Amino acid sequence: MSYFDVASAAPLHPVARQALLASLDEGWADPARLYREGRRARMLLDAAREAAAEAVGCRADELVFTPSGTRALHDGIAGALAGRRRVGRHLVVSAVEHSAVLHSAAAHEAAGGAVTEVGVDRAGAVTAAAYAEALRADTALACLQSANHEVGTEQPVAEVAEVCRAAGVPLLVDAAQSLPWGAVDGDWSLLAASAHKWGGPAGVGLLVVRKGVRFAPRGPVDERESGRSPGFENIPAIVAAAAALRAVRAEAVAEAARLRELTERIRARVPDLVPDVEVVGDPVRRLPHLVTFSCLYVDGESLLHELDRAGFSVSSGSSCTSSTLTPSHVLTAMGVVSEGNVRVSLPPGTEDAEVERFLEVLPGAVAGVREKLGAPVGVTAAGTLDELTVDALGERCPLPVIELAKALPRVRVGGTVTVLSDDEVAAVDIPAWCWTQEQEYVGARERADGVAYRVRRLV
Repeated sequence: MSYFDVASAAPLHPVARQALLASLDEGWADPARLYREGRRARMLLDAAREAAAEAVGCRADELVFTPSGTRALHDGIAGALAGRRRVGRHLVVSAVEHSAVLHSAAAHEAAGGAVTEVGVDRAGAVTAAAYAEALRADTALACLQSANHEVGTEQPVAEVAEVCRAAGVPLLVDAAQSLPWGAVDGDWSLLAASAHKWGGPAGVGLLVVRKGVRFAPRGPVDERESGRSPGFENIPAIVAAAAALRAVRAEAVAEAARLRELTERIRARVPDLVPDVEVVGDPVRRLPHLVTFSCLYVDGESLLHELDRAGFSVSSGSSCTSSTLTPSHVLTAMGVVSEGNVRVSLPPGTEDAEVERFLEVLPGAVAGVREKLGAPVGVTAAGTLDELTVDALGERCPLPVIELAKALPRVRVGGTVTVLSDDEVAAVDIPAWCWTQEQEYVGARERADGVAYRVRRLV
């Protein structure tokens, strides 16, 4: 079985396993106590903090350990907003942030705060100019991920940090995906990350608050972790997390070069091997181990099951793999196809042969799913109709797009097809399909039973 989903969780690094087992015998006591066992536990905790701080590029007394990366983000955002409440209650985030950030933003807005979402381009990247435009006199905090968790696009953190610093606004960086590959550049103010992304144990996150940043922890606090993360520290897990981070950093340069060659191979060959595929994310400014593509006319859940049966564990941002049937907010913000979305994130040590076998298996898996759904094989007909309406009400992703693709050859060039759909995903995938197929998306009109999407045939 080839595990290609380290963007979700990386297998426990061998160094982390060794450190975890060793510290179970040495780090069980209360590090706040002055007796021998407590001093031994404190030494392990301090050493782990020093190692993590060195990897981040901050002072040890600026870094605290949290129960998860999500907790680090929630506490970091809440504490920074509270610390600057006299400035205002305006929060700036990008449209493609991790759900942990967007959930915090929603809670802030529900409590009476203001939130501005900065849009991204089709590659999933923001611009510093867009952040500068979003900042206001009452902006208390800005947030930006260092690299996107679904498509791998790296964000211009240093440039955004510069405009935030000029405006006197702290920038919180979600570095969960990029920290294993290197420190985050720029004059950022706060940073959060999660150990299970780099081969540490689950249940360990870190939060960095630079000196001079106004910060007021929310909720009950105690004396542990500078009052920013209450509760007894899980020292064995923290030690293992720090050991894993140091180990992956030592391997990062060589492994990044090797994995980038493999993901470049996937990016280049998948569109040749599988028709109607869009590779998404920035082709250059991206994480070295991650590549994402969307296959038209494919049910994402079925495709992932097919690949699983073939021996590959991959992930997806497709709405078709979600019980809520709502499109990925990342893919929606980018304006790309969400159906049949596949995210491949290679772990360190992935062999060339594994990637080659994946490329051999993928075309058959996609073709099999398309055949079951009755997807069109090709569009060559030149129809004579001026207009055609397709009733796709009650059908779910990707069937409305499949019905559109089948109907379009029946109208003449310049003719229109109207698709009736009550599937929320159609609002994303029909315009994205038009972009990939070089057809014109005319617009949408609300109806009592759904939405009418109008497409004009250009070719």
